[in-house]
Amino acid sequence: MSAASVEQPFEDDQPVTLTAIADEIMERHPGYRVEIIGGNLLVTPAPDFPHARALTTLMLPFVTAGLHGADTEVVQGIGLWLPTDTEDYAIPDLAVVDADIEDHLVENNAYDPVCFRLVLEVTSGNWKNDLRTKVAAYAEAKIPVYVVIDRRHQRLHVLTDPAGDTYENHRVHAPGEIVALPDTIGAKVSLDVGQILRAGQKKDD
Repeated sequence: MSAASVEQPFEDDQPVTLTAIADEIMERHPGYRVEIIGGNLLVTPAPDFPHARALTTLMLPFVTAGLHGADTEVVQGIGLWLPTDTEDYAIPDLAVVDADIEDHLVENNAYDPVCFRLVLEVTSGNWKNDLRTKVAAYAEAKIPVYVVIDRRHQRLHVLTDPAGDTYENHRVHAPGEIVALPDTIGAKVSLDVGQILRAGQKKDD
């Protein structure tokens, strides 16, 4: 019996870029999120239901505060162009962006970081990426506020004042706390840590 041929996703004479590989992965695995940070591919499976529920719970205080309006918008899964390497981009779970963001498209559906007032991640199995890799990437992109909902350790992190590849201020909050985010995002927003973490838990946790 002859061996079956293996389908090759790229032509031999076609230069293969990380962006092309990322696009191929997303095409073959719908629902997966593929990012390029520091010249490395980060592949995240489709989120579970509690992850989605936590995101909806998180959106409400931002929308209620008026951040989804004429000056800013609250969006999920939008590409953020990164200065860390030539093809780098991230796709944060949630972001507060300037309303004119569509005028600042860089390429590959990723937008200039100058338009982002806040980015937020809800951790999944790859929680180390959100707490380590993306801290450096978002700091270098000068994202003013980075929030991480750490479902694994049941904590909420607020990072502010980017400096180089880190943030000068990193505060960790536990259930029972109400966290006021910096007014620089455009409005007064407070997050109930316990409520958000409960929304992100599976029923059997």
